Amino acid sequence: MASVNKVIIVGNLGRDPEVRTFPSGDRVANVTVATTDKWKDKQSGEMKEATEWHRVVFNGRLAEIVEQYLRKGSQVYVEGSLRTRKWTDKDGIEKYSTEIRADQMQMLGSRQGMGGPGADDAGGGGYARAPAARAGAPAPRAAAPAPAKSASGFDDMDDDIPF
Repeated sequence: MASVNKVIIVGNLGRDPEVRTFPSGDRVANVTVATTDKWKDKQSGEMKEATEWHRVVFNGRLAEIVEQYLRKGSQVYVEGSLRTRKWTDKDGIEKYSTEIRADQMQMLGSRQGMGGPGADDAGGGGYARAPAARAGAPAPRAAAPAPAKSASGFDDMDDDIPF
């Protein structure tokens, strides 16, 4: 029987990314992402919420993109897999840490605020505002200039029709 190790989260960075560069030139970025569940308590009618913190590790080109564009409060969509690491603390005690090894990331929210508090979430939550970044993918390119307007004030393309 096949197995699946797949994680998808949408949340906000709890602090600026921590980026390390190895002697080989490879880069690793570590972030913490908060996801919050909200619900109405059936007994009291009171609104409740619970926040879960996730450690996320980005490697290679994704680490470079994270370092350049994400900051504390940035909203992000992450796909990856769970990894558990074993390590020894300063007192010699073995500890375990579970984290998400990201293989796809998409920046959400406004470009100006980079998804931070007060970001403009109009238009479907911003899910299509930034290109998806994948491990090993080429760097994102600058957006193409807007089409020229005709004498009527409208461009000659039908791409501004919502669907």
